[in-house]
Amino acid sequence: MSQRSSSKKSSSGASSRGSSRASSRDRAATTRDRAGGRDREVVAIASVVMGVLIALALWFDLAGPLGRGLGTFLGWFVGRGRFALPVVLIAAGVLLWRQSGQRRPRNDIGAGVVVVVLLALVDLIWRPAEPTSPSALVDSGGAIGALVGEPLASLAGVAGAVLILLAAGVVATSLAIDMPLRTMVRAGVRGSVIVARPIGRWGRRAVSDLATLRSERDEHDGDDRVIDTDTTTATPAERSVGGDPLVAPQLYDFAADDDPPPASASKKPARRSKPARATPAPDAAPVAPGSWSLPPLALLEQVGAQAVDMRSVTERGETLQESLAQHGVETQLVGSTVGPTVTRYELELGPGVKVARVTSLQKDIAYAMAATDVRILAPIPGRSAIGVEVPNSRRQLVALGDLLASPEAASAQHPLEVAIGKDIAGRAVFLNLATTPHLLIAGATGAGKSSGINCIITSLLMRTTPDQVRLILIDPKQVEMGQYQRLPHLLTQPVTDPRKAANALGWAVKEMERRYDLLSALGTRDIGGYNKRVTAPGFEPPAGRDADEFEHMPFIVVVVDELNDLMMVAARDVEESITRIAQKARAVGIHLIVATQRPSVNVITGVIKANVPARMAFAVSSLTDSRVILDQPGAEKLVGKGDMLLLSGSSVANRIQGSWVSEDEVHSVVEHWRAQAPEPIVSNEVEGAEPEQRSFTGIDASLDVTSDANAFSAGDDDEDTQIMRQAIELVVRSQLGSTSMLQRKLKVGFARAGRIMDLLEQRGVVGPSEGSKAREVLMSVEEFELLRERGQI
Repeated sequence: MSQRSSSKKSSSGASSRGSSRASSRDRAATTRDRAGGRDREVVAIASVVMGVLIALALWFDLAGPLGRGLGTFLGWFVGRGRFALPVVLIAAGVLLWRQSGQRRPRNDIGAGVVVVVLLALVDLIWRPAEPTSPSALVDSGGAIGALVGEPLASLAGVAGAVLILLAAGVVATSLAIDMPLRTMVRAGVRGSVIVARPIGRWGRRAVSDLATLRSERDEHDGDDRVIDTDTTTATPAERSVGGDPLVAPQLYDFAADDDPPPASASKKPARRSKPARATPAPDAAPVAPGSWSLPPLALLEQVGAQAVDMRSVTERGETLQESLAQHGVETQLVGSTVGPTVTRYELELGPGVKVARVTSLQKDIAYAMAATDVRILAPIPGRSAIGVEVPNSRRQLVALGDLLASPEAASAQHPLEVAIGKDIAGRAVFLNLATTPHLLIAGATGAGKSSGINCIITSLLMRTTPDQVRLILIDPKQVEMGQYQRLPHLLTQPVTDPRKAANALGWAVKEMERRYDLLSALGTRDIGGYNKRVTAPGFEPPAGRDADEFEHMPFIVVVVDELNDLMMVAARDVEESITRIAQKARAVGIHLIVATQRPSVNVITGVIKANVPARMAFAVSSLTDSRVILDQPGAEKLVGKGDMLLLSGSSVANRIQGSWVSEDEVHSVVEHWRAQAPEPIVSNEVEGAEPEQRSFTGIDASLDVTSDANAFSAGDDDEDTQIMRQAIELVVRSQLGSTSMLQRKLKVGFARAGRIMDLLEQRGVVGPSEGSKAREVLMSVEEFELLRERGQI
């Protein structure tokens, strides 16, 4: 016992001594940090004061004899570099003052080497005949530059010495700013592009202004020139309604750094300005078909390139690598890609490290990076690396105007190629609805789904004419698509009644069948071949067919917002129409965009998912919702506000930041089209008449589903009606059309239960008998509740 107690005392004493030593080390470290901070402040103040003093001496000659002596001394040592020395000292002082962390010795060494390299380059550029004379030192790189530059020039020649010094300067700069060489080169290239764009834009504007002034002078000088002001004779490639030069209907012919054509010589749109508002002329006449003009790009706002804090990106990458190392995972940071919303850090695993170890540390990585959540790509497709996507502290705005002015927009030839957003590398992403061929959009409320739909529609309006693309917009919420009223692109005004929405989808099915009949008559396989045949000179219709039947077919895009609301009211007809369109309509140019904020299996059914391969998932709340949309996880890790995963053409989802278009911009684009067609022609056949006798559940809406209850019994009518209601509720709520279940629950015989089931089949509640299997239930619980509220059950 005594030995045990003594051992406990010794161990407790040792632990107390260890903790006291640790606390003393912490206090010593804190004291050293404070002392280091004070020393840094003193050095910063001294650096700024010295920089100001040298500036007064060299630039203004206001420092007296001390300043003149200091100038002579510096001239001998740093030569012409003395004139830049004040700026260097003041900048170094400010950086030291603002620096909060511990500065590493390699940073100071790198900065010193950069200064020496610059002085050596100055010595080689202004190389004197006698490098060692005092006057030659003052007019070149000084003694320091001569000591480095002259030996290098004698050994490797001037060109070789310059190359060696440039390489050393790049490496030293990387050490001084603590940034990897690859990241620094990428940032330098990006900065050069940012600087070059305004210069090139200014040059193009100057050339354009000179050409405009020259043409105006020629017009004033020529008296015998006749100016045709009849706008009705102008072709789309020559003139638009507002007088702006018009691009080809398929694409824009200017690159990402170009501005749209100016409206006049005295008024040019400015970037980062509010979009211009298109105002219709008071006496504007409808434009003849085929003479449409596309909206100018000046109607959309452009924000241009946005700055990225590469130092912060590098520091966060080091934090990620250190965090994994603390958990025993050896990795190597091989690169980083900064996107508008997230930054992807690319890591190579050490020998013997399993990928599953990194994925299991997802929450720990998010904690270390101070992020709400992170997404891990293990591995990055096509590479031996793992990607860790971390949300940026400051998000970048992706404007639709920037996307439509990008090189990707210029190369987008098809009318149905729409702007989606920017990928993780900052490249513009366009989606071709013709090859998709249908798109399913889902996401939680406020995740950016409606903004994405508006960008797709606006992109179509900016790039296509009503002769190329027609739209059917279905908006059960009644507030999202009202701004597109009276567009010439619309086949009918935006549909807001869910029952009429089912009619509109049914009309699309009939139009699909009509188009297939015309394609079959001409022997063509798709809408492209058909339009080429009917627009060819000398076209002759097949024998026995009228030539008026064969006219140019525009593409039709059907946009359905809030599929959930339609499925509650008309599930059977809506799902059937969507399925038929999705299965067959691609070849005849009819394409679907279906959106819902409720990604459940009751709304996004298996039949719809099987026929709509392209998916666009915004942020959702759970892994289950992500699997419903994408058949894979990932959407639950998105950060919202347009952050999406796009699944199109492959099993790997691409992360994209969706574009943004404001209501004012949409209104300006819509007004541009309304000015050309003040009274657009729409078809009332698309919506159809108000349904009177039949609801879209397959049940006769004008009759009570229990009105013929006495058909199966000669007993009391009230009792039979009650049994019929109970039978409907049992079958719908259990979603099981079983005769034996009705026997047990209602306590009736087999014959009577069978007659009840036959009546339910007549009323559209259940499907036909399938032998010993239970019948398919055709009515949903939502439909049952709706009919009961109306008093029909």
